[in-house]
Amino acid sequence: MQKQDFYQTLVNQTNSLICDERNVIANMANISALLFTSLDDINWAGFYLIDTPQELVLGPFQGNPACIRIPVGKGVCGTAAQSLETQLVDDVHAFAGHIACDAASNSEIVIPVMKEGRLFAVLDIDSPSLARFDEQDQVGLEALVRCFEATL
Repeated sequence: MQKQDFYQTLVNQTNSLICDERNVIANMANISALLFTSLDDINWAGFYLIDTPQELVLGPFQGNPACIRIPVGKGVCGTAAQSLETQLVDDVHAFAGHIACDAASNSEIVIPVMKEGRLFAVLDIDSPSLARFDEQDQVGLEALVRCFEATL
């Protein structure tokens, strides 16, 4: 299956899971589980929610225990939160200010989740492989996030 088709299927599955559910925590939990069980070569998938203007807090996820709080502007998640732009990082160890929640993670993609024009959360996915994520992953995962944003 082509990556584009895979992500379209994943977006469709996401929509089916969350389209009739208004509880955001339940939806984030199901999205995290879907991503964790559907994506190859990842070791963490989940959300960090904006808790204060200066800090993200751990939300629903799948994988090993993680950092509970991340300052906005620090690490890959905090950078995505501050810039409101997807962060696609081939080697997290080369990322200035990387926060090592799991030493096994080597690459990462973080996508901001917006609600009414403001940051609501970030979707964070980690891999033990270097350069696990590419631009096709970014496009597909951003489409999935847009699907989730439509329920907020």
